[in-house]
Amino acid sequence: MKTTKTTKAKATSKAKKAKPAIRRTALATPSDLHSAGTRDIAAAMNGILADVFALYLKTKNFHWHMSGPHFRDYHLLLDDQAMQVYAMVDVIAERIRKVGQPTLRSIGDIARRQRILDNDAEYVEPGDMLAELQEDNKALAASLRAAHVVCDEHNDIATASLIENWIDETEERTWFLFEANRRSDSTGH
Repeated sequence: MKTTKTTKAKATSKAKKAKPAIRRTALATPSDLHSAGTRDIAAAMNGILADVFALYLKTKNFHWHMSGPHFRDYHLLLDDQAMQVYAMVDVIAERIRKVGQPTLRSIGDIARRQRILDNDAEYVEPGDMLAELQEDNKALAASLRAAHVVCDEHNDIATASLIENWIDETEERTWFLFEANRRSDSTGH
């Protein structure tokens, strides 16, 4: 039997089409959750992960560029908050992988998915930094609540449980930023 160029081209085409499917299968961690559910959960959590990266970098940006009479307090507050936000990254990404879905792969992937806006301004007033981070943390808490609903719909108790702790941490960051940015009265309090 002769092999023609067309036969070889078809065989090559089939092999190329099979490779991506094999690669996807290689990353498909087994789960008792339905595949549609894991896709929904991963979509919600990849959005959260992108926002967490954006919030981390913005918090560090403001930490690095803090100035003014409350420099030390604000600088340390933002460093603590950035570390807390960064601690979420690996847990979120690994949770997405545990349910059998892919997670973020690049800075570009983060940029396409993030809802928390970057701040590239050359100078930001310290009070404006705190207020912006307060709003960003409030937005993250709302996104976490929405992701919790998705997890509940698909009976993903483990991810929902993690989200509950992150909501609490996010609300605490919001509270601290609010209190740190309050105007003092005539007694300095």
